[in-house]
This record gives sequence, C-alpha cells and structure tokens, in this order.
Amino acid sequence: MLPNAALSRRTLLAASPALALATPALAQSAWPSRSIRLVVPFSAGGAADSAARVITPHMGQRLGQNFVVENRTGASGSLGGNEVARATDGHTFLWDASSHLVNPALLPRLPFDYATAFTPVSLVVAFPSSIAVKNDFPATTLAEFVAAAKARPGVITVGTQGNATAGHLGLVAFARRAGIEVIHVPYRGGAAAAQDLAAGAIDAVFTTLVSAGPVVEGGRARFLAVGTTERVESRPEVPTISESGFEGFESNEWAGLFGPANTPPAVVQALSDALVEAVAVPAIRQRLVQIGCVPLATRPDDFARFVTEGRAAMAALVRDANIRAE
Repeated sequence: MLPNAALSRRTLLAASPALALATPALAQSAWPSRSIRLVVPFSAGGAADSAARVITPHMGQRLGQNFVVENRTGASGSLGGNEVARATDGHTFLWDASSHLVNPALLPRLPFDYATAFTPVSLVVAFPSSIAVKNDFPATTLAEFVAAAKARPGVITVGTQGNATAGHLGLVAFARRAGIEVIHVPYRGGAAAAQDLAAGAIDAVFTTLVSAGPVVEGGRARFLAVGTTERVESRPEVPTISESGFEGFESNEWAGLFGPANTPPAVVQALSDALVEAVAVPAIRQRLVQIGCVPLATRPDDFARFVTEGRAAMAALVRDANIRAE
C-alpha cells in the first residue's frame, strides 16, 4: 500500500456531492481582504495545475476575492513550498502533491520543515495511477504481466514520470507486493514515458491515467489496471490492481491545499467549505473527471491524518528502496 498516494474507501465516499452542504460565506469577516495567491510548484498545463485552475474561480466567487495561480517550479517542488512556508500575509497558499511527503526523506537540507511549516486544508483531487503495456507485450491482464516479469526477472522495462515521483514509488511498492523485479526507467513527466511506450521503447508504464490515456486511446498501448480501490468513473472498463489479485493495494498521485503554519482555523474552515462546494458543482466535477481527476475535497482533519501517515510511510519506502534524489 502507498499511503501518500492512496485513496481509502472512506476518502472516496467522502467525495460524495451529498457532503457539499457548505456553510454560508464569511459575510462579515475581514478575510480575505484581497486576492488570494495560490502557489503551484508544478508546470502550467499539467494535471495538478489544471485542476487548480478549474476549481479556484468558483472558490473565489464564494470567498469574494480572486485566486491568482502562480507556478513556482524547481527543486522537486520545494521552491514553491519555501515560498509559502515564509509567507506571512495571510493570503498565500500552497497547492502541493506527493512530493510534499517524499521531499523530507530525499532533501534533508531544506530551509523549512515540511512537518511543521504548513497547515493541511484539504486533499482536493486524486490522479489515479495506471499500469499500461505496449501493444505487443504478451499480457492482457495484470496477472499475466506479473507472470511474465517473474519469468524474466530484471528484464522488463517500466517507465514512470520521474525518480522519486508517485509513479516510481508506486512501482516500487507494487513490485515488492507482487514479488517481481523490473527495470525502472525515469522520465521527465508521465507524458514522455507514455510516448516511449507507444513507440515500443519500453515495455510498460506506471503513471497516471491522464498521462497514459492519449496513447491508449490512440490504440498504441493498453491498460492493465488502475491504482484506486474502486474502478475509475472515466475508465470503468479498467480493473483495479486490488481486484486483480492484490487486495487493498492503492497508489495514486494527488493534489491538496496547504496554508502556512498557524493559519487561523476560521480561514482553514472557509477554504475547506469553499472547496467542498466547488467540487460538488456538476460542471466543475465533470470537468475534473474529464482531465483525469477523482474529486475529493476532504476535510482538514482527514487531510492532516493522511499527510502524517503518508510522510512516515514514504520515509520508510525511500529508505528501504535506497531511492536517491537526482
């Protein structure tokens, strides 16, 4: 199991639109008093960035101020994290992903402590992972893929979106669970890995559905399984890893909202309510599904627990697998 990228059944159920009965907006509150700055430590146009840009306009309408999305990439997302960790204006927040949990184990000399520098607000969306193979790979099911890997240990090549990413860590966790040995091939993004898969340069990928989807839709690769505990709304025909012989296995990328340390509880609550309401809007929910997300918008306490448990699990996995920052 990969807690930092995992979607528990409880979390998925919490994503129900029935929970969207958000409290009234802060009519008399002094916050927010100006535009809200959302730092996204990933490139513009990616899945996480796209999800933020789909959701924040509605949040801005509810809160009475615009969100300004700012992409601050670099150092595995820690540059953007440092920007928010140092913020004292009360209007700067972080839209982060699994690197939030992995970086402390990979980058020990950071100028801030991920465990104390942020206030978790919400696990907003998940990006289901997937295992896909090239068209001529001799497996049509995950069981057949595992059998092929066992027959040829250390031969099958599997691409991910990069070293120490959710895809890499998910692959490590799955290989251990399945008892197989494969060759990890890191790329600069899941789309690049998927293109090489379509070209036949690698045997398989362990990356997000949104990254692998175009080459599968183009008939140049095929899905074997997804990493959620339940089948994904946008790909109901693809079985889960859990139902394919590895019960309980979960592995997914995600995006969540954080404030700096000591963000006032009233602000956290206002942001959480705005997120829950936004994700429940049918047009927004439909758009998130279209770009490959599973909408969640969990509450702060649940997200804080997810972060704490995930950070510990990732530290153990990085250490045990001897993963190093590039």
